[in-house]
Amino acid sequence: MVTLNDYLYSGNTVLKILHQYTEDLMNEAKENNNTLDIAHAEILLQIRDLLEHNDFLTSQSQRIKELYKYMTSEYPFLAFTFKGRIKSLIRCEEKINGYIVEYIYDYYSKNKCFPTEEEIKTSISCFRDIIAYRIVISLPKCHVSEGEDKTETEIKYLYELANIIPSFFKEHGFTPELSGLTSKKNSPLLNEDVRPYFRDYIANARPLGYQSLHITLHDDYSKSFTEIQLRTKDMDDNAEIGEANHFGYEKRQEADRERRALIPEGKCLYFDQAYERVNKLQNIDLSKLDVNMFKAIDNYRVNDGCGLFRGRQILPFEHLSRFQNDLV
Repeated sequence: MVTLNDYLYSGNTVLKILHQYTEDLMNEAKENNNTLDIAHAEILLQIRDLLEHNDFLTSQSQRIKELYKYMTSEYPFLAFTFKGRIKSLIRCEEKINGYIVEYIYDYYSKNKCFPTEEEIKTSISCFRDIIAYRIVISLPKCHVSEGEDKTETEIKYLYELANIIPSFFKEHGFTPELSGLTSKKNSPLLNEDVRPYFRDYIANARPLGYQSLHITLHDDYSKSFTEIQLRTKDMDDNAEIGEANHFGYEKRQEADRERRALIPEGKCLYFDQAYERVNKLQNIDLSKLDVNMFKAIDNYRVNDGCGLFRGRQILPFEHLSRFQNDLV
C-alpha cells in the first residue's frame, strides 16, 4: 500500500510529490479494483489542478473582498480579519483518511457490521474545503457597554453576518450549497431560510470545544467549491492555539486507539488502510522531511514555504474598528 509518507524524503517539490503519489495511488487502486482509493486519488487530482491552474483565485478573492467592504461600512465598530487558504497537502491527506476511519468506526459501532465500499465513499464526498476563507470578528473593549456581555454580543453579530451571506454571495457569482446536516440543534439567531446552508458548530460544538459557522459555496465562475468559516476571536483562539487546534494530537490519538481496539487489524481492509495512513501522518517527524521549500527544526518550529504542512495563505485582510485606527 502506498502512503504519502513514502514520498516526503526525496527533496522534490510539493507538486512533484503530488503528481507521483496520485499516479501511484490511482494505479494501485485500479490494479486492486479499489474504488475507494480511486475516489481518494480523484480528490488529490483536484488539489493538483488547483496548484497548477490557480488564475481564478484572483477573481474569487476580489469577489470575497466585496463582503469585507460591506462589513467595514456596516460594522465600523468591529475588528475583523479575512484570511483565505489552500489546505496543505499533509492536512488534506490526513483529513480524507480521517473521514474514512471515522465513518467506518461510527457505522460499525451502530450496526455491528461494516459499510459497503460505496457507502464509505460518501464519507469523502463532502470534502469541499480545499479552498476556505475564514472571517474572525472581535468587539473591542472600547465598544463594550457597561453590563454588556462581550461574548454574547460577538456571537449575535456573527449570526447576523451569517444571515446575509447566502444572498450576498449569490449576487457575486456563488451558489450556496445545502449542508446536508439533519437532526442538529438550531440557534434561534440563525434565520430559518439560511439554516439549511450552514453547519452550525456553535450550537453544536465539536469535540475539544471547536466552534464555528461553516457554509460551502460553489464558485460559478471557476466551477469549484470553497468554504466560508465564521468565528469570534475566542473561537479562533481555541481552534488555533487551544485544545481544538490541529497540533493537539494527544486526545485525538487516544480516540484513534479506541477505534483500533474496536476494529482489530484484518477485520476491514479499508479501515486498516486509512488508519495506517492517518497514523503515519500524525506521528511524522517534520524535521526529517526533505521537501523543496520546506524546513522544520521540530514539529513546532516550521518554515513552510510551499503549503506542505500549513495552508498556503491567499487572502489577508484586517479591519480595525474606527476608534482603534488613527487613520480612519
